[in-house]
Amino acid sequence: MNAPIKPETLPTWRLDDLYSSREDPRIEADLKAAEATNTELAKLEGQMLATRSKPAELGGMIDHGITLYEKAVNLMWSVGAYGSLSASTQRNDPAWSKFESDLRARSSQIGALSLFFTLEINKLDDAELEAALTAHPAAARWRPWLRRVRAGRPHELSPDLERILIDMAPASANWGRLSNETLAKLSAKVNGETLTLSELLNKTGDPDAATRKAAANALAKALADRSSTLALCLNTLAFEKQVEDRWRKYDGPAHGRHLANEVDADAVAALEAAVVDGYASVSHRYYKLKAKVMGLPYLNHWDRNCPLDAAPPRTFTWDEAKGVVLESFESLAPKFAETAKVFFAQPWIDAKPRAGKQSGAYSHSVTAERHPFVFMNYMGERRDVLTLAHELGHAIHQTLCQPLGTLLADTPLTLAETASIFGEGLVFEKLLAEATPAERRDLLAGKIEDGINTVIRQIAFHRFETRFHAARLEGELSPEQIGGIWLEVMGESLGPAVKLNKGYEHYWSYISHFVHSPFYVYAYAFGDLLVRGLMEKRREDPQGFAPTYEKLLAAGGTKTYVEALAAFGLNPREKAFWAAGVRQLERLVDEFEALV
Repeated sequence: MNAPIKPETLPTWRLDDLYSSREDPRIEADLKAAEATNTELAKLEGQMLATRSKPAELGGMIDHGITLYEKAVNLMWSVGAYGSLSASTQRNDPAWSKFESDLRARSSQIGALSLFFTLEINKLDDAELEAALTAHPAAARWRPWLRRVRAGRPHELSPDLERILIDMAPASANWGRLSNETLAKLSAKVNGETLTLSELLNKTGDPDAATRKAAANALAKALADRSSTLALCLNTLAFEKQVEDRWRKYDGPAHGRHLANEVDADAVAALEAAVVDGYASVSHRYYKLKAKVMGLPYLNHWDRNCPLDAAPPRTFTWDEAKGVVLESFESLAPKFAETAKVFFAQPWIDAKPRAGKQSGAYSHSVTAERHPFVFMNYMGERRDVLTLAHELGHAIHQTLCQPLGTLLADTPLTLAETASIFGEGLVFEKLLAEATPAERRDLLAGKIEDGINTVIRQIAFHRFETRFHAARLEGELSPEQIGGIWLEVMGESLGPAVKLNKGYEHYWSYISHFVHSPFYVYAYAFGDLLVRGLMEKRREDPQGFAPTYEKLLAAGGTKTYVEALAAFGLNPREKAFWAAGVRQLERLVDEFEALV
């Protein structure tokens, strides 16, 4: 029998190497320093355009300006990270929410002082900019950042309109804050125990069918009770997005995200098409097999991620999880394990679930001058071990590219999920290699379910967002209308072997990405299938792979995804590339079918 995970054994972070408290005088000092830096930068206003015919002088001005810009960003992002990290563990404390919101507003005003800078860079034509970078070699190192800035050039507005958007952003962000606080306060009783959102979601994977059903129904009721508020948040943010997208003349609601990710819309369409083609051969087929193994005519939606039998699944203590992750990372290269060890040795991980702590997991990079912090809700299950590997993969990636500086280290989402999903893959390989024949079936089931959740489910989320935003053009959607789109899209992806029981129509409302990062979700499928290609390359040449992979991570945002993957002979613009990753999932289902 597995021993329960003791909360007191789980780490919580200390943020005092950022700031000691809300009253820390360094916060005000850093904000004032950021303001002074941006004020100094503002002295360049008009000068770049005035010297556009003098390449060497213009290049020097660009280099000096970006250096100042990055300095201000480092100061503001450090303060902003402290507010965000603190609030994420204390969503039940209004003082922290106010602090986070006030910091966002203050930083927005400071950041507005440098608005002219990127606008003026984008008024230079390509030949003028290239001549300046050639004439002043120090400025040339900023090429990747300039490439990303200029990607949005056709969609920029006038300085006054851009300033209005900046000034209004903190108020707009409060809709996300309202959604966060609403979900953080959510709780429901299951078998006499009061559970938070994270704990309710965890219970829907319980070995006991009655407990799963009770948790799913309790969660559905709790979400239904809050659906009008959560629908209002989503509707309002979608409307604001429509207005901005229309002014920027974007081709569609995902266009801005594609630009930020430096990804071609055609590549995302190819990814989506390949995954949708795999619905029947992966998720539909797997869930039918799982129902058969469990002796059921179909799976209820709360059975999707449950164990195959009623025996309690293995749990992992924090120390066991740490050992599995470090040994897995060591198998790739010692440097990856050594970097991860630092996070375990320092108070940089917050893994303890508690009241007021928001659900989910992330690794916050802060700035290249600081170190990342890892956030998760550790329950001791196999998926939590994989989540730990996932977030530490992010943290290692963020650490490796720190020498580039904050602006160049910033990695587009198309590559940002690479190290995290790769970390999960390494842990799974270790668990599978050490499994008994009986454990192998359950591990395969878990791996397939993880693949479905990361690839199939995230593309279904992407399709939900696409349909929701299209419908929102016709007017505000009621919770029931949003739920209808959700049931339709999720039903397509899960297939006929999964019954979407009453109450599941409310489950869209806890997916925070829909509120905070519209059209982010395809990055998970992008990253997963991309990593499947990379892991195949590792199997072909284990020794030669690690140095090339480390270079990919250390390059941060300096290379596009096409350039980064060319070193491995991979072309993500082709549907065949994504289809190959989907076939790997199909082969896992084949292996599972053979076992059962």
